Amino acid sequence: MGTVRPPLDLALATADDRRSYVRRLFATVAARYDVITVLLSGGRDAAWKRRLVGDAAIGPDDRVLDLATGTGDLAFLSSAHTRHVIGLDVTLGMIVRAEAKARARGGGTVSLPCFLVGDMMTLPFGADTFQVVTTGYGLRNVPQLGPALGEILRVLRPGGRFWSLDFERPESAWLRRTYLAYLRAVGGALGWALHGDADTYRYIPASIQRYPGARGVARHMAEAGFVDVGWTHLCGGLMAVHHARRPVR
Repeated sequence: MGTVRPPLDLALATADDRRSYVRRLFATVAARYDVITVLLSGGRDAAWKRRLVGDAAIGPDDRVLDLATGTGDLAFLSSAHTRHVIGLDVTLGMIVRAEAKARARGGGTVSLPCFLVGDMMTLPFGADTFQVVTTGYGLRNVPQLGPALGEILRVLRPGGRFWSLDFERPESAWLRRTYLAYLRAVGGALGWALHGDADTYRYIPASIQRYPGARGVARHMAEAGFVDVGWTHLCGGLMAVHHARRPVR
């Protein structure tokens, strides 16, 4: 007899519930993560990530940390600019697939990231370690946004830059309703087709509903201590890339 899981709203009710649910979810979807990312972004995910890394202006001596690295897309793009890249994800299955990609790309003169299992809420690095931190779809999935941003600020060197790509929570009520309805419908269909569970990808609109949106995320960044905080909308305002900097002492 299978385990009875709580409804999605109940599963995301508290920070601890959210942490447990997200870890189970991404362990489930790891094998199909790349395909789903392409489908839900209309094939634009790769272009958005290339733009983020290009705008981050990573130098050859920069140390880069990619959080919620998934199967390593941003980490691999960053490694074209510097040899010092670490991709970190809480899900072992994601890291296994990122490492398989690295092996397939080969070694020699090709710069490849190092991949680690770890938690954004308690980063396993000392203070002032990285010049650049990136994340794709990471902030929306942390149990608590404020402490996660505090950890990112801690591991950045003074003057270090933070770049984040994620879904936007549109401020327009009608656009938000339409957007979330679309994601629920598509996510539900994909969940049933791939996992036999409609809630698998309905998590995405549920997480967006609870997300503070681009303006709210920028406010949290400023409250955490970041400066020069801003964001750029993509996909007609349905996605956002945030950028911020740790103050120079």
